[in-house]
Amino acid sequence: MKTVELTCKLGRELPEDQIQAAAVKALGVSPKIKVPYRIVRRSIDARTDVLYRYQIEVYRPGESPLEYQLPEYKDVSSAPQVLVIGAGPAGMFAALRLIMEGIKPVILERGKDVHARKFDMAKLSREGVVNSDSNYCFGEGGAGTFSDGKLYTRSSKRGDIREVLHQLVRFGADPSILIDAHPHIGSDKLPVVVENIRQCIIEHGGEYHFGTRVVDIERKSNGGFDVTASDGTVYNAEKVILATGHSARDIYELFDRKGWDIQAKGFALGVRVEHPQSLINNIRYHGKYQPFMPTAEYSFVTQIEGRGVFSFCMCPGGILVPSATAPGELVLNGMSNSARNSKWANSGVVVSIEPEDMPEYAKYGPLALLQFQKDVEKSMFDYSGSLKAPAQRMMDFCRRVPSAGLPATSYHPGTVSAPLHELLPEHVSLRLKYAFPQIGNKQMHGYYTNDALLLGVESRTSSPVRIPRDSETLEHVQLPGLYPCGEGAGYAGGIVSSAIDGINCALRCVGKVSQ
Repeated sequence: MKTVELTCKLGRELPEDQIQAAAVKALGVSPKIKVPYRIVRRSIDARTDVLYRYQIEVYRPGESPLEYQLPEYKDVSSAPQVLVIGAGPAGMFAALRLIMEGIKPVILERGKDVHARKFDMAKLSREGVVNSDSNYCFGEGGAGTFSDGKLYTRSSKRGDIREVLHQLVRFGADPSILIDAHPHIGSDKLPVVVENIRQCIIEHGGEYHFGTRVVDIERKSNGGFDVTASDGTVYNAEKVILATGHSARDIYELFDRKGWDIQAKGFALGVRVEHPQSLINNIRYHGKYQPFMPTAEYSFVTQIEGRGVFSFCMCPGGILVPSATAPGELVLNGMSNSARNSKWANSGVVVSIEPEDMPEYAKYGPLALLQFQKDVEKSMFDYSGSLKAPAQRMMDFCRRVPSAGLPATSYHPGTVSAPLHELLPEHVSLRLKYAFPQIGNKQMHGYYTNDALLLGVESRTSSPVRIPRDSETLEHVQLPGLYPCGEGAGYAGGIVSSAIDGINCALRCVGKVSQ
């Protein structure tokens, strides 16, 4: 087997004869022989001409492309149980892997199923009513279900990415995610994938319990756990996979009250930046954009005064949504449907923050950056008095002057002109002030413009708390049998990495479940 690289213009299929010609040349075989091959990767190259760049594995005659095979699901109706707290990517993929291993997952999800959840999100956007258990962060599928479904993780250090991608395709995602360099599913299509995963889990004997917010976890003398839900129901479990997501603040507070080890962890905070998508298309395609081309996206990272400033969760052709999980706080996120066809592009642009950056919060111990995060979100809400986002034009922000008028936005609750340069913590504001012109001058000419709108605040980039675990067993360092998992535990950042972490935790606990 050898690998060849080929290109073709966007909007065209890669010709079969071009593949075969490259294959026979690479293998040194007769042009008359039809060579088997497999497309491994496809990416966009816009450095000169706008091209698709393909990576293709070619095989000698008689060889067959190595196709990935998923393990089969087992009937676990009468199998030993593992409790999975949270039905986001980490929880769902942990449950699927448990079924493959012959263990019954019992899933507790504080929010609603993915269909019912949409009504609460609509009420949040239109009326400003926050359901603390059902919103853009909580509910079946987790936060990733309604933030574009980006699957950008390609590192294989933590596990086999193919298992995650092939599972998603099995449950309804487009097969293109198996080869695209920047795969995504889309917020309009992910709910169906999530529902199909649930049906598979239930059909094979697993259980789902929606509206089941965990309020207490007790370690039993025999080594198991009693997990109490908000309705008073107690679930008994020998093993627990804790996959509650980065916004489950009540879980961190529960651990802190009980004296169980948790740690303050660095995260990132900043703003959501919204540009006209036509401008981003023009920048990224160097003025060569055509309607048949994929909607342009971007990413960047730079260092300003010893801290990273970077784009986060970029949503091309997307919209902005309110991601509050409690009344009295204001936080934004972005989402895109599969077509990525809105008039706007948005991205978080955020500054890395470490515990040592906030000495005034040290009194909160391991919850220091969590309290800081809360305070910033509250200050944004207090300024506007509603879910209207404090907003400022980009160049006005950097010049430290108010914006007399604001451009149109995709953010449905609306905006209020605000001095974001004063509302944001000073060390965040100043780094952003220097970063935006730098990005516009050195990386994306045209990005630094007063047509761009900054909205506050983007603060749910990752968990500000880590729940420590043993590096080999993945169990909590003080609680054998409890597996902190995914973004909420501080070990993942996104759908794919969370799913891989869920799979890893499932595999670790399987061998320790009493049969």
